[in-house]
Formats: sequence, C-alpha cells, structure tokens
Amino acid sequence: MYRLIKPIFFKFDPENVHYFVVKRLKWFNDNFPLGKTIIRSSFDVHIKGLEKEVFGIKFRNPVGLAAGFDKNGEYVESLSNLGFGFVEVGTVTPMPQPGNDKPRMFRLPNDEALINRMGFNNKGVDVMAERLRMLKDKHPEIVVGGNIGKNKATPNEDAVSDYIKCFDRLFDVVDYFVVNVSSPNTPGLRELQEKEPLKKILNTLQQRNSKNDISRPILLKIAPDLTDAQLDDIIEIVAETNIAGIIATNTTISRENLATEKTLAGEMGGLSGKPVKERSTEVIKYLSEKSNKAFPIIGVGGIHSAEDAREKLDAGASLVQLYTGFIYEGPGLIKSICKALVK
Repeated sequence: MYRLIKPIFFKFDPENVHYFVVKRLKWFNDNFPLGKTIIRSSFDVHIKGLEKEVFGIKFRNPVGLAAGFDKNGEYVESLSNLGFGFVEVGTVTPMPQPGNDKPRMFRLPNDEALINRMGFNNKGVDVMAERLRMLKDKHPEIVVGGNIGKNKATPNEDAVSDYIKCFDRLFDVVDYFVVNVSSPNTPGLRELQEKEPLKKILNTLQQRNSKNDISRPILLKIAPDLTDAQLDDIIEIVAETNIAGIIATNTTISRENLATEKTLAGEMGGLSGKPVKERSTEVIKYLSEKSNKAFPIIGVGGIHSAEDAREKLDAGASLVQLYTGFIYEGPGLIKSICKALVK
C-alpha cells in the first residue's frame, strides 16, 4: 500500500506531507473505532526473542525512531503502535522557536536521501513535558528518549543552562536523554562538540543526574563528519564523564558522490539517508573497536533495509534508529527488520 501512495506524497512539499500523515495517523489511532487495533495488527511486531536490555532499559525490540520525526512529543503512542521498540522525541529547546525559514526540507529521490535545515523548530520544553506526562500516565511501557538542545539565541558560553533546563523539565517523563550538539542547522552548535565545552555540558548534567533518587541514561549524539582524532576525544569524554553511550550518527554536511543534480544537492542543511550509511557504520565500528566495546552505541544513518540494520549491529551498535529509511520504505520496514533479526 505504501508503495502505491508514496509517489503521491512525493509530489508535495515534504514538510507539509509529514504533518499531514502524522496528524491523520494520530487521529486514526485515537478516534477511529478499533483504530489502535487495526494499526497494531497491521504493523506492530509481536515477535519473541527481540527484547533487549541496554543501559538499564528494557526494549521490546531494537528498532527505534530517531529524533526529528516527532519534535514535540505529539505522536508517540501512534508511532509506537507501528512497531517501534522506542521513540526519541525532539530536539526540544527550553523556549519555543520557529526554526529556519521555509522551505527547509528537500527530498533527493535519486539518492534516497533528505536534506533538512529545520533549525530545532519546536514548541518548547514545557509543552513537551506536559504531553509526555499524560502519555506516561497511560502508557508507562513505551520507552521514550528526550533529545535536548539549545535555543538559537543562546550563546555557546551559556549553552549549558539550556541543556539543564530541558534535562530538569523532562527528567520525570523520559527514559533516557540525548545531548544534541551535532546538528548543522543551528549556527555554532557543532562547536560544542569540542572537548572542553562538551565535557562541561556532560559533567554538569551528570552532576544533576546523581542528585536524584534515580538516574537517567545520558547519551551523546555525534556528527558523521568527525575525524578519527575527534572520535578518540569522544571515547575519552565518555570515559571521563561516565555517560551511558553514543548515538552515531547525525546528518552530514558532506555532499560527496551524490546522483542528485548540484542545485538541489547544494541546499544548505544536513544530509540523511543512504549517502550517510557507510560513514555512519564506519563511525560505529571505530568507536566500538577503539573503546573495546566500553559503552553502548545506537546506530542511525541510512538504514533502508534489514541488511542495513544488521550491518550497524555487526559493526557494534546495540540498537538502531530509523528516520529517512522510514520515509522512503514505509512503516513495513520496522517489521521486516525485526523478522530478519530473529532469523
């Protein structure tokens, strides 16, 4: 069915289509008689043997939805019913912000890729926290990750305060946190991947984490464009700050070897999808081998098939996440990956 309707979706602006689809999915899930049952019976993964415990959290399967798809925590239940083992929401910032000017998302069908320069558009952490509180009251079993960032107007020297605000506000309603300093779409954000500012953010969050009766796993999401020397720094930082793990990787600023014509391929923003698959896997493998598997890694980047997911896991990932592959292949991709993993 998705293969039949995808060409229609792809005739329209990708951001508009995105909201059109997820809003109708939510309406069908919440309001249509037997809507939840129909979605679950069609897509959900009822396969034993896929459960996995990573950084102290039990996941019903290892296939998650990456951040950016549900920026405000509005669609978690309906997306979970499609079969995802976990859903990561955000990136969220302390204050609401509109993001960058439209158009800000572009399809590259010849490369099965996307370029986005959304710019952390979201309704603010207070709105997300309230939505997730209501979700967790009804569905505590759904594993939710909170991807947190800084507002565009916040200077880098004050960035830690934005991460603290998001961390404190979401602490009771998410299962794990992801510190996003790797998006290319907020000016200067990637400068926070440098060793000293990054250690300051992570150590501050870990200090707050230790003051609670329970702690939440904190992960760091990194760019695929880091050098080996920078990846060595990341391994050192994970050890020094004792964070729970890494998400590898975010979108890339590289435009190498694309089939798409240069005008479209040259749009500013982060590139995701198949072109980033190989580099993402290289980063996972490097981190896993150089650290001697010292910490869990969530692999994301260019997963469009069960084989792609297997490559990430074989390279050293404990879990995987989808985004662009989910858009190009449809919701059936989740179940096909899970079935292949069981085999």
